[in-house]
Amino acid sequence: MSVVNTQLSNEQAPKFLKLNNPIKNYAWGCADLLPDLFDVDNQASEPLAEVWMGAHPGGSSTLTLGNNELSLADFIALDKPAILSPVTEKYFGELPYLFKILTAQKALSIQVHPDKSTAEQGFQREQEQGIELGDFRRNYKDANHKPELVYALGEFQAMNGFRSFEAIINNVREVNIPQLDSALQAFESDLSANGLERFFVRLLTMQGQEKELALAALVAYSTQHQHDETHALICSLAEQYPNDIGLLCPLLLNVITLQPGDSMYLSARTPHAYVKGACLEIMANSDNVLRAGLTAKHIDINELVNGTTFEPRSLDSLLLRPSVVDGSCYYSIPVEDFRFEVHLPERGKTCQVHSAEILLAIDTDATLTHSNGESITIAKGESLFIPAYAENYTVMSNGRVARAFSS
Repeated sequence: MSVVNTQLSNEQAPKFLKLNNPIKNYAWGCADLLPDLFDVDNQASEPLAEVWMGAHPGGSSTLTLGNNELSLADFIALDKPAILSPVTEKYFGELPYLFKILTAQKALSIQVHPDKSTAEQGFQREQEQGIELGDFRRNYKDANHKPELVYALGEFQAMNGFRSFEAIINNVREVNIPQLDSALQAFESDLSANGLERFFVRLLTMQGQEKELALAALVAYSTQHQHDETHALICSLAEQYPNDIGLLCPLLLNVITLQPGDSMYLSARTPHAYVKGACLEIMANSDNVLRAGLTAKHIDINELVNGTTFEPRSLDSLLLRPSVVDGSCYYSIPVEDFRFEVHLPERGKTCQVHSAEILLAIDTDATLTHSNGESITIAKGESLFIPAYAENYTVMSNGRVARAFSS
């Protein structure tokens, strides 16, 4: 059943639909970065954390169709095979990604996203247990994995993946935390995934005076060594999340500062946290988060351990280095839910459309033209939706244009 013939009366189905995107005012958001980057009005000086571009039930974009405004989710529902593509509709049944602009002035929680099988099993188990989706104890909001890609819009600091076993031991040994001595010795005698898992659990389960003394020793040491990036971060986090066990995690996790235009992939089962800065983020359409610290929210250590792979990740392996062809950057990632590209199409670039796309103008205006003559111009910071039935378009801009789609 064609969206052109049945849902849009006699009008030609539009190839470009400008999006109105919800902004999430989470407490960790930055009041200034989004206005500075994209001229967003924020006279109330609210924390502007995330702009959501997509059809997620937690905040769908909207668009105008004829004289009606409807959510992107409702528009897609008009004719999923035509709008998403038959392949996407068959394998996902929905827009399989969520595209975001993220700005943070305060660190987000240290977290792990489960892989697909862990999410499916956990979601089913909690459904059978009758735990409501909004319950504080709920770990799995859906049955999907949540891999993520980050593209830095300025300097963007994060933690991602475990350091090498030797680096973790050296970091903790250097700080000299008596409460962790026996656990550290056990780890030194078992330099393996199992050894790291036991050490990580020991760290996270410290309570009461033991925890307070360990964190006091950590903060005292870090205060005297703020010339080091890791300890400067610990001091900053201690101001944001005093007495939180997550303050120890920078000793275990890679601390990385992306430069503008750098990109990083965040695999399932890998602990990470965004610290500060602005980025574009694209992820699978999921809300599953297993937390490990820097949060007042629920921490389920058993599920966290079950959803985590305790293997080191080198800093070099975390960065995504794009293939650059004719001024366009193509990022290779190991999932089918989404693809991400950044174009510099000053001479005009023709794209073939195989699935539903969202385009964002990063630096300046971008003009899109369809082979049928339909054209639209979006300003810096604006985005639009391109249905699969569009089949093709040409984009021209003097700046970068980000392209999100699925395979």
